[in-house]
Amino acid sequence: MEAHTRLIQFFSVLLLLFVFSDIFIYKSLAESVTPEEAKQLRDEVREMLYHAFDGYMNHAFPRDELKPLSCEGEDTLGGYALTLIDSLDTLALLGDRERFTSSVEWIGKNLRFDINKTVSVFETTIRILGGLLSAHLIASDYATGMRVPSYDDELLHLAEDLARRLLPAFDTPTGIPFGSVNLLHGVDEKESKITSTAGGGTLTLEFGVLSRLTNDPIFEQVTKNAVRGLWARRSKINLVGAHIDVFTGEWTQKDAGIGTSIDSFYEYLLKAYLLFGDEEYLFIFKEAYAAAMHYLYNDPWYVEVNMNSAALVWPLFNSLQAFWPGLQVLAGDIDPAIRTHTAFFSVWKRYGFTPEGFNLATLTVQHGQKSYPLRPELIESTYWLYKATRNPRYLDAGRDMLASLQYGARCTCGYCHISDVEFHTQEDHMESFFLAETVRLMLFNEIIFCDLPIWFSFMVRGLFLSQIALLK
Repeated sequence: MEAHTRLIQFFSVLLLLFVFSDIFIYKSLAESVTPEEAKQLRDEVREMLYHAFDGYMNHAFPRDELKPLSCEGEDTLGGYALTLIDSLDTLALLGDRERFTSSVEWIGKNLRFDINKTVSVFETTIRILGGLLSAHLIASDYATGMRVPSYDDELLHLAEDLARRLLPAFDTPTGIPFGSVNLLHGVDEKESKITSTAGGGTLTLEFGVLSRLTNDPIFEQVTKNAVRGLWARRSKINLVGAHIDVFTGEWTQKDAGIGTSIDSFYEYLLKAYLLFGDEEYLFIFKEAYAAAMHYLYNDPWYVEVNMNSAALVWPLFNSLQAFWPGLQVLAGDIDPAIRTHTAFFSVWKRYGFTPEGFNLATLTVQHGQKSYPLRPELIESTYWLYKATRNPRYLDAGRDMLASLQYGARCTCGYCHISDVEFHTQEDHMESFFLAETVRLMLFNEIIFCDLPIWFSFMVRGLFLSQIALLK
């Protein structure tokens, strides 16, 4: 443990020099976003959304996702128009009644899930199930201003059908679901019994909402049992590992962190409490959050440690950690959120994007983790911090990230993955979440000063919920 402490102290000095030098540059370049520029940025974001959405519809639909350099489509999840479903509530927020209505009607008439496809339970839940539920809530409610007159709960019926096809994945001794399931045949006998903590613990919101809309408790029950199954196997210091055997409950990867394979486990604990008011989620979140701040936090960064001993495993910032400051805002822990966001954004400033991995010991991009797949997490944290502090530095950060996307990622038919942040090399792929989250967060953002519809109150990944407001 003494050697672990010395190592932490050593790279802490390097990190502070790195961060504070970038803070100085950041502050010296920052200029307030004027109202005139805000209007221009708002229009620019709308144009970005339509460039990407129209590129998908013209060249890829009804396949899952767009290849924006070759202007072709590809099926990456189940072959059921993933990007369109994931983008439905974005169209609503744009106020695009025509596209929203025609998309809802097409999905209601053409989408079916009785197909022989093996899909990720996690990705299908947050992108497809969440997208269908979001659009259902919008299309069926006069208060949204986007109600579809011909709509007769088709998307809700599809969501219920899909969720029932995912239920066999939860039939395990631990209650923690398999990572994948076949939509027609259930879980294959050769399916891996190893799943990630995020994969098993990031299903409560969508399934919980579905239970309330259908008056069937089974969906909420299985996902809550999955969370209980994971938390029951935490270490004595309240940390969870990255991967677990869903049959034996043994951790197969004991690295604890807030990034890859674990990230949204923490996120959904707090948001499930905020959404449903279930005190059990809050209790688990408080315990898990306290342990993370005690054992993983090396102000302002977060490291990965052994879940049992807290020995340092990996001094790495990975891009999925960037959601954490936003979660801290929702938890009311603003000061560390500000410091961590400053550190994370300094990496973006250095490269123009955040790489998948940034080595905190060498202060360089981690080998093999040089890509930026258009992730939204840092943008989301920037949004929440501006909402909480009204500090104009977050407006400047939003403008900088927008510029990076425009000049580095824009391509022929959409926006490209960046395969190497040091050289801004473009890759022929555009994830559905680019439209569903990354750019949409800038449209939501008072980073871009867009006036929100009065019915907008909360967004979680693909899930829109008009019934609640979290920040008063």
